[in-house]
Amino acid sequence: MKTIIGLVLIIGGIALFIQGWNRKDSIAGKAAEAGTSIANTVDGGSRTTKHMGYMVGGAVLVVVGAAVMARRGPRAV
Repeated sequence: MKTIIGLVLIIGGIALFIQGWNRKDSIAGKAAEAGTSIANTVDGGSRTTKHMGYMVGGAVLVVVGAAVMARRGPRAV
């Protein structure tokens, strides 16, 4: 069961990362980066774009999925 959950998390993480990567390369992503950069310059904030959140979230899901799959179950004595 943990293998299935791990695989689902890894596949979901890869899909989320790819979606963020595609948005980063799109016109909407470029506009978001420019707007975020301008806003951070004006008020000194530390905003990030949505596609960066997608990419980080996807990477976290992949790591969690790999950890779930690597965990050992209870040992029989």
